Amino acid sequence: MTGVTPKTVSRALNDAPHVSNAVRQKVKEAAAALDYHPNLAAQSLIARRSFLIGLTYERPSPSYVVELQNGALSRLENGRYRLIVLPFNHVASRPAELGTLLLRAGLDGVLLAPPACDQPELLDMLERQKLAYARITPHSELGRGVVVAMDEVAAGHAVAAHILELGHRHVGIILGDPSHAASKGRVKGYRQAFAEAGLAIDQKLVVTGDFTYDVGYEVALELLRQTPRPTAILAQNDDMAVAAIAAARDLGLSVPTDISVAGFDNSEVSRTAWPQLTTVHQPVREMAWDAANRLIAALDGETDSAPRRRDHPHELLIRASTAPPAR
Repeated sequence: MTGVTPKTVSRALNDAPHVSNAVRQKVKEAAAALDYHPNLAAQSLIARRSFLIGLTYERPSPSYVVELQNGALSRLENGRYRLIVLPFNHVASRPAELGTLLLRAGLDGVLLAPPACDQPELLDMLERQKLAYARITPHSELGRGVVVAMDEVAAGHAVAAHILELGHRHVGIILGDPSHAASKGRVKGYRQAFAEAGLAIDQKLVVTGDFTYDVGYEVALELLRQTPRPTAILAQNDDMAVAAIAAARDLGLSVPTDISVAGFDNSEVSRTAWPQLTTVHQPVREMAWDAANRLIAALDGETDSAPRRRDHPHELLIRASTAPPAR
């Protein structure tokens, strides 16, 4: 029906390399016409592979998780690989436990989101056991493994510079989880922007919000009850920024008239908040797709001249939650 050998049919149905797109499409159309569906369990037994890709992350915001999963799933859609999601808390204090979990999961490869992507002990374990991995936005040893990155320092600089250019000088900062290298990168960018403006960050206005709404709300109240009160807040993700807006309203303050608030990530909550949140667009979905694509290419033995590291751009999105300070 297709005019190709059984071996080529098998390779086309399994999305194996070295099959032209035209032949692959022809074979899949013939399979659809015959209502034929390959048995994934049988494929795994024959190939002695699981065709499972893991995705591990640590309790970030729900919107971030959804973007990660959707990016990876969009790459795996209609292919032979399936996604297994493996959330794991407190990675920095127990990387070997996560490594053991991943090695016992029967995976062909794994996508490492922060902070797992920055744990040398974990990477050592995976390499010793020859479990392929791709790293999403790591901050250390960037020459190691397949890396999909974004310049967190430049992104942090952009949003802080925006706040300072509006005229704010008394700026509160809500940090994320200190075990996440992203938090350190973003605050480094803040410091650069402050230094360029001839200012220093007031450490009395720096609090830690753990990347969660609940903790973000509590520490935002701490900031807003100080005298003098900050005129702006830089939060290191959108969940904490939205929490700061809620805290301001509960204290009878108006955003941005009384206080400006900026976040980070451009998650869905930043677009549904009122006022809409000034934030940094981090292309999480695109980076997860890219990491999955490059990991699959490595698993399938596809080699090309593309670099093992690829950088994705950020974008500052100025919305209604930031304005010049009230006189």
